[in-house]
Amino acid sequence: MFQDEARFGRISDTRRCWCPKPIRPICQAMVIQEYTYAYAAVSVSDGQLDTLILPHVNGDCMQLFLNEVAYRHPNERIVMVLDGAGWHQKESLTIPDNLRLLQLPPYSPELNPVEHLWDDLREKSFHNRVFNSIDALEVHLEAALLDMENDHQRVHSIVAWPWIINALSN
Repeated sequence: MFQDEARFGRISDTRRCWCPKPIRPICQAMVIQEYTYAYAAVSVSDGQLDTLILPHVNGDCMQLFLNEVAYRHPNERIVMVLDGAGWHQKESLTIPDNLRLLQLPPYSPELNPVEHLWDDLREKSFHNRVFNSIDALEVHLEAALLDMENDHQRVHSIVAWPWIINALSN
């Protein structure tokens, strides 16, 4: 499984949109510094996605996420590939028995397919939206993540990079 976190906040992502001529679309914009964080781990072989929304990115929240993934897959041995963020350091975490952590090389987000899940999620669920509160944002994020978790084919099409699949099959 590949793992990553993403920050979602009350900063709107204004993008182009279609409307008939001569109407001009009106898109609200908002810049408020309130954030929540989505944690995700994905299996590139079958598109299985596990997500959790947590208030911070730190060792305590990472521990909660690792425990949740281990709980959801009790009979599986999981190698979790993650970046070198400070809260991913093995010394500060209690690794569940069915998990092993493997670090990506430094400064290499392009090697992590979860980054593309965040791009897809932001593009399809968060552009041109304004949220009245952080709770409203979290409700929307939860629904969007649940849709993605339940659509294994969509997730697989985003994360099943040939070089990863080939490495797993050898």
